Amino acid sequence: MANIMIKGVLKTWKEDRGFGFIKPDDGGKDIFIHISALHSESRRPITGDVIHYQITRDNRGKYKAINAQIEGVNLTEKKTNRSKGHSKRKWTLVLSAGLVLTLIAILVIYYK
Repeated sequence: MANIMIKGVLKTWKEDRGFGFIKPDDGGKDIFIHISALHSESRRPITGDVIHYQITRDNRGKYKAINAQIEGVNLTEKKTNRSKGHSKRKWTLVLSAGLVLTLIAILVIYYK
Protein backbone atom coordinates (compact mmCIF):
# COMPACT_ATOMS: atom_id res chain seq x y z
CA MET A 1 0.00 0.00 0.00
CA ALA A 2 2.84 2.42 0.81
CA ASN A 3 4.71 2.16 -2.52
CA ILE A 4 2.56 4.59 -4.55
CA MET A 5 3.30 8.31 -4.20
CA ILE A 6 0.14 10.38 -3.77
CA LYS A 7 -0.24 14.12 -4.10
CA GLY A 8 -2.37 16.41 -1.98
CA VAL A 9 -2.58 19.80 -0.31
CA LEU A 10 -1.88 20.37 3.36
CA LYS A 11 -5.32 21.41 4.56
CA THR A 12 -4.51 22.02 8.22
CA TRP A 13 -1.29 22.14 10.24
CA LYS A 14 -0.94 22.43 14.02
CA GLU A 15 2.64 23.67 14.43
CA ASP A 16 2.56 23.40 18.22
CA ARG A 17 1.60 19.71 18.00
CA GLY A 18 3.52 18.76 14.86
CA PHE A 19 0.72 17.28 12.80
CA GLY A 20 -1.97 18.10 10.29
CA PHE A 21 -4.17 16.73 7.53
CA ILE A 22 -3.68 16.42 3.79
CA LYS A 23 -6.55 16.72 1.31
CA PRO A 24 -5.73 14.16 -1.43
CA ASP A 25 -5.91 15.50 -5.01
CA ASP A 26 -7.98 12.48 -6.05
CA GLY A 27 -10.59 13.15 -3.35
CA GLY A 28 -11.43 10.89 -0.47
CA LYS A 29 -10.89 11.35 3.24
CA ASP A 30 -8.22 13.65 4.61
CA ILE A 31 -4.98 11.89 5.54
CA PHE A 32 -3.21 12.42 8.85
CA ILE A 33 0.44 13.56 8.64
CA HIS A 34 2.93 13.82 11.49
CA ILE A 35 6.10 15.92 11.30
CA SER A 36 8.15 12.70 11.49
CA ALA A 37 6.83 11.78 8.01
CA LEU A 38 8.74 14.82 6.66
CA HIS A 39 12.14 13.76 8.00
CA SER A 40 14.20 15.09 5.08
CA GLU A 41 12.69 18.53 4.57
CA SER A 42 14.53 21.81 5.02
CA ARG A 43 11.58 23.65 6.59
CA ARG A 44 8.39 22.98 8.51
CA PRO A 45 5.21 22.56 6.50
CA ILE A 46 2.59 25.30 6.21
CA THR A 47 -1.06 25.15 5.26
CA GLY A 48 -1.41 25.12 1.46
CA ASP A 49 1.83 23.21 0.77
CA VAL A 50 1.60 20.56 -1.92
CA ILE A 51 2.69 17.28 -0.33
CA HIS A 52 3.79 14.07 -2.05
CA TYR A 53 3.41 11.10 0.27
CA GLN A 54 2.78 7.40 0.69
CA ILE A 55 0.03 5.88 2.80
CA THR A 56 0.14 3.24 5.48
CA ARG A 57 -2.08 2.23 8.39
CA ASP A 58 -1.18 2.92 11.98
CA ASN A 59 -1.58 0.31 14.73
CA ARG A 60 -5.23 1.37 15.18
CA GLY A 61 -5.99 0.76 11.49
CA LYS A 62 -6.21 4.45 10.53
CA TYR A 63 -4.50 5.78 7.42
CA LYS A 64 -1.53 8.11 7.73
CA ALA A 65 1.07 9.69 5.46
CA ILE A 66 4.67 8.45 5.46
CA ASN A 67 7.79 9.27 3.41
CA ALA A 68 6.34 12.70 2.67
CA GLN A 69 7.96 15.57 0.77
CA ILE A 70 6.92 19.18 0.33
CA GLU A 71 6.78 20.04 -3.38
CA GLY A 72 9.43 22.56 -4.41
CA VAL A 73 11.48 22.28 -1.22
CA ASN A 74 15.11 21.33 -1.68
CA LEU A 75 15.81 18.16 0.29
CA THR A 76 19.56 18.81 0.58
CA GLU A 77 19.10 22.17 2.35
CA LYS A 78 18.28 20.48 5.64
CA LYS A 79 21.74 18.98 6.07
CA THR A 80 23.32 22.38 5.40
CA ASN A 81 20.95 24.19 7.76
CA ARG A 82 21.28 21.55 10.43
CA SER A 83 25.07 21.56 10.32
CA LYS A 84 25.11 25.38 10.49
CA GLY A 85 22.79 25.30 13.50
CA HIS A 86 24.91 22.66 15.20
CA SER A 87 28.05 24.69 14.53
CA LYS A 88 26.44 27.83 16.02
CA ARG A 89 25.42 25.93 19.16
CA LYS A 90 28.91 24.49 19.51
CA TRP A 91 30.57 27.91 19.28
CA THR A 92 28.05 29.41 21.67
CA LEU A 93 28.97 26.75 24.22
CA VAL A 94 32.70 27.26 23.66
CA LEU A 95 32.43 31.04 24.03
CA SER A 96 30.22 30.71 27.11
CA ALA A 97 32.69 28.33 28.74
CA GLY A 98 35.55 30.72 27.91
CA LEU A 99 33.67 33.63 29.44
CA VAL A 100 32.96 31.69 32.63
CA LEU A 101 36.61 30.64 32.95
CA THR A 102 37.75 34.23 32.38
CA LEU A 103 35.40 35.51 35.10
CA ILE A 104 36.63 32.85 37.52
CA ALA A 105 40.26 33.80 36.79
CA ILE A 106 39.47 37.49 37.40
CA LEU A 107 37.75 36.69 40.69
CA VAL A 108 40.64 34.50 41.83
CA ILE A 109 43.16 37.24 41.03
CA TYR A 110 40.99 39.95 42.63
CA TYR A 111 40.42 38.08 45.90
CA LYS A 112 44.00 36.83 46.26
